[in-house]
Amino acid sequence: MSAATAVRPRDSSTRPLSVAIVGAGFGGIAAAIELKRHGISDIRILEQAPELGGTWYYNSYPGAACDVPSHLYSFSFAQRRDWSRLCSTQAEIDSYLNEVARTHDVERHIECNRKVTSCAWDEHDARWRIEFADGDRCEADAIVLATGQLNQPAYPPIEGIDAFAGHGFHSARWDHDYSLAGKRVGVVGTGASAVQFVPEVATQAARLTVFQRSGNWFMPRKNRRYPPLVRAAIERVPGVQEFRRRFMFQYCEAITAAIRHPRTIGRIAGLRSAAFMRWQLKDPDVRRKVWPDYTFGCKRVLFSSRYLPALQRRNVDVVVDPIARVVAEGIVTADGTLHELDCIIWGTGFRTTDFMFGMQIVGSQAADLRDAWADGAHAHLGMTVPNFPNMFVMYGPNTNTSGGSIIVYLEAQAAYLRQALAQLRARGARSVEVRAEVERASDRALQARFAGTAWTRCDSWYRDERGRIVANWPGYMREYLEQTRTLDPSEYRFAAPQTAAAPAQLADAPTS
Repeated sequence: MSAATAVRPRDSSTRPLSVAIVGAGFGGIAAAIELKRHGISDIRILEQAPELGGTWYYNSYPGAACDVPSHLYSFSFAQRRDWSRLCSTQAEIDSYLNEVARTHDVERHIECNRKVTSCAWDEHDARWRIEFADGDRCEADAIVLATGQLNQPAYPPIEGIDAFAGHGFHSARWDHDYSLAGKRVGVVGTGASAVQFVPEVATQAARLTVFQRSGNWFMPRKNRRYPPLVRAAIERVPGVQEFRRRFMFQYCEAITAAIRHPRTIGRIAGLRSAAFMRWQLKDPDVRRKVWPDYTFGCKRVLFSSRYLPALQRRNVDVVVDPIARVVAEGIVTADGTLHELDCIIWGTGFRTTDFMFGMQIVGSQAADLRDAWADGAHAHLGMTVPNFPNMFVMYGPNTNTSGGSIIVYLEAQAAYLRQALAQLRARGARSVEVRAEVERASDRALQARFAGTAWTRCDSWYRDERGRIVANWPGYMREYLEQTRTLDPSEYRFAAPQTAAAPAQLADAPTS
């Protein structure tokens, strides 16, 4: 190598480490706070939306709220005792996240309206080159992809979907300027979002038609405001909040147990759900239409005491015939019926198995992440992928939870990736990358744990088009916390700095 092309070795123990975080939702904020706490302050948080918030910025539909109680769906280091109710509304959660970002001094690192289109690893300089939709560029030593699983609206492949002459929008891009009062409204989809906004729409629309593909299992949730006495106890009595958080953690673990053991615990939970649903569904025709035909827990169990009564209102129809096509006047179902509509609301969820795509992610040796995940997304502990050095995924493959709080997982992931970067800096290495054999083994073990669980007993958004479960963690929150508590350096390769004499070499980390 000539003197002109020689690369000066990088001393990562003294040189500031730069980190680009893509996404300013709970995951991105958690990662930034953790890194700053441990001395990594050269951080850029790149957010495509006009404001931070992620899922809780976009999902502002009427009735939007979390179905996990707020004392667990919040950071352990930023507990609030003045939530207005058990499961907080979108506005409260969005306000909370903004407050946390300000309090922990990460708000100033956020760059909004910055849509990332590609991230490419430069092997020569050991840095990530990042490009934006507006043509701008930046670079960083490491990237954290915190775009989540619930950020890209999904539309079904229905004939004529663009032919509708009326008004239409997705629930995650709610049109608050459009009045539903007196309108004939069609809602396509009956998942978690629709369950929250359908009762609200039913009180406004002249006629509401709900197009359902499959029913849901329900558990009760009234979610009223806390009485003053209860709120005072939470705010002022020492230990109450901590006890409630521990209790809710164990309650959520019990839901996971029901899903993991469908023939025993799951059967009991299913009977509890069925009893609640029969009590709410007085109309036998509606009951027949909405009753689920799959194992309890295979799809997301929904918590609502308002949805099923809303379906029995006089101005509401439930249609279970498949949608054949969309026409200018409305929706035509397979039985030939034209349902004339003024507005269609697509409550059809998200492209959950796409993860961070529409970005192009190119790692070492020109490895494209789309190609690496062609047979299904996979990552060691949901975070690290072979051939993608200095790259970490938040809320990545198989880290969703059916019975817990994703915030628990995100905090664990933030601490884990911080440990990886600390190792990188302490060793003076230029990159850290999970060993391929480690990632393959962990993925095999993870997928094997789905056998015999309720998750395998139907089709759901947890699966990709090949049927592989790519969204959910197959176990308990406590297991994930244990597995991610301490990074094992022997599972990774650390590349030594380049010298003028030789290119960088990958080295197994010592096990001692």
